[in-house]
Amino acid sequence: MPDLLDEIHGLYEARRINFAITGSSARKLRRADVNLLGGRAIRCDFFPLAWAEIKQASFLDACLAYGTLPPVVTDPSHATDTLASYVGTYLQEEIAAEALTRNIQPFARFLQVAAKHHAQVLNIERVAQQAAIKRRTVDTYFEILEDTLLGLRLPAYRPGLRSKEVAHPKFYFFDAGVARAAAGWIREAMPDEWRGFSFKTLVLGELRAFNSYRRKDKRLFHYSVTGAFDIDFVVETQKKVLNRPARFVAIEAKASSQWRSEWHRPLAMVAEHGAIDAAYGVYLGKKTIVNDAVTVLPFADFSRRLWAGDIF
Repeated sequence: MPDLLDEIHGLYEARRINFAITGSSARKLRRADVNLLGGRAIRCDFFPLAWAEIKQASFLDACLAYGTLPPVVTDPSHATDTLASYVGTYLQEEIAAEALTRNIQPFARFLQVAAKHHAQVLNIERVAQQAAIKRRTVDTYFEILEDTLLGLRLPAYRPGLRSKEVAHPKFYFFDAGVARAAAGWIREAMPDEWRGFSFKTLVLGELRAFNSYRRKDKRLFHYSVTGAFDIDFVVETQKKVLNRPARFVAIEAKASSQWRSEWHRPLAMVAEHGAIDAAYGVYLGKKTIVNDAVTVLPFADFSRRLWAGDIF
């Protein structure tokens, strides 16, 4: 309700009353002539529960299957129904009620197709073709997902280390359980491939939460080379300024209890670059593996080191 901001502004100026204000539609604020509090408001983004808040190994499989929304984690027996209702409510209240699109049916088709491409390199043409919607409309729909905070584009990192570096972003829903429900798979058995996407989402969520809550403000990317390799996450720890090169941390996430040697090679190749701070593998195993410049960590250990400030 953007009109509340006028009243909040007035009460702050007259009586110095502080408010905590929640909202989920940046699009609505941008498109309305609203009072943005003249720089007096501090923005704080909230995320699904981070592993640093859960910390229970017995919850990990459920988090991979159903995501980490608080009501899903605290009431796992109703996780399926909660997520199905979440997607239905989103379509009804966020999209239809706010009239972000004139026709809800094409958007519903788009949402299901987009969710099936969760955590993958974004291919607008393919999504448009599979959803039977014009490309221009699909562009608008992805903007709606971002503006309502349901998803984000993870841009491609292009440091010029190799030829054929991928330029397209990856698209992630903010929560793997929501993505699975939007895809129409929440009541189906979870395939192994989706488990991998879900684990990447869990790691990305940890990075985003830490980056935001600790006010690090580092830019996050993925790094891919066509036909060669893909590294899930790159954290830019230092921006390029004049002759000073950018510096970064590379992270590869694998939903496996065993770390394979072929997963090590892309990280090792990137680690040869002089501007890298560190290269990490994150997996579901129990052993820490150190091989040259690459450190492979169990997910829980990675989370502890991240929140201790040891990753970036």
